[in-house]
Amino acid sequence: MFLTMESNSDWEESLRTLEKDYPFQHKVTLENTYGMHFYSKIEIMDAKTHYFVADDIPSIEIHLKTKDGFSFVFFGVHPPPPSPTEEETSKERDGDLLSTAKRVKDFHKPVIVVGDFNNVAWSKSSVLFRKVSHLIDPRIGRSFVSTFHAKYRLLRFPIDLMFHSEDIFIDKLTTLENFGSDHLPVYCEFFIDHHNDAQEERVEKATSEEKAEAEEMIQEGKEEDGNRDTVATE
Repeated sequence: MFLTMESNSDWEESLRTLEKDYPFQHKVTLENTYGMHFYSKIEIMDAKTHYFVADDIPSIEIHLKTKDGFSFVFFGVHPPPPSPTEEETSKERDGDLLSTAKRVKDFHKPVIVVGDFNNVAWSKSSVLFRKVSHLIDPRIGRSFVSTFHAKYRLLRFPIDLMFHSEDIFIDKLTTLENFGSDHLPVYCEFFIDHHNDAQEERVEKATSEEKAEAEEMIQEGKEEDGNRDTVATE
């Protein structure tokens, strides 16, 4: 699988070279730096594009099935950062992430969430995302896997993150060489084991107070943009 972020129509045209090797695709082509293009050698059974808090900020939900019968879900996210040129507060970012967390929590199949979180993994909203979603942060016990800024090795933070369910096991997680972006690309190898509960103890679930806080942050994110949930199905 191959996921791009901030990809527009020019990128889509250039990425057509991938389609021979990655015959299954889901494309959200936008010119506002929030476009996403997903390419897969694994068959896509269903694909949705969510707009949780803003009608120009997509998240993608891809249901896949391997040749040997394993089904799983891939979620790609890219919420807006709080900055003078983007959003004045972090409300939209946090609301978008926690909306994703609520969505994936109830999946009855393995799930991976990947993307530019515009947030470090130890921040309050990232920790809340992990607890609400019932997912695991694979960096714990490994390394920071810092991705931004690609140009400055000593001032680099992990904001391109991955979280996964307990039935997914990460074999390799690392960054690749700088290819000209301000983010380093992230590379992961994983396998699925439905019958192994060894990672169950790594799942930390949200308390009732944290769930209530997450709901409040989701509502604030929607109010910030004046938007309601929308979804496009492919």
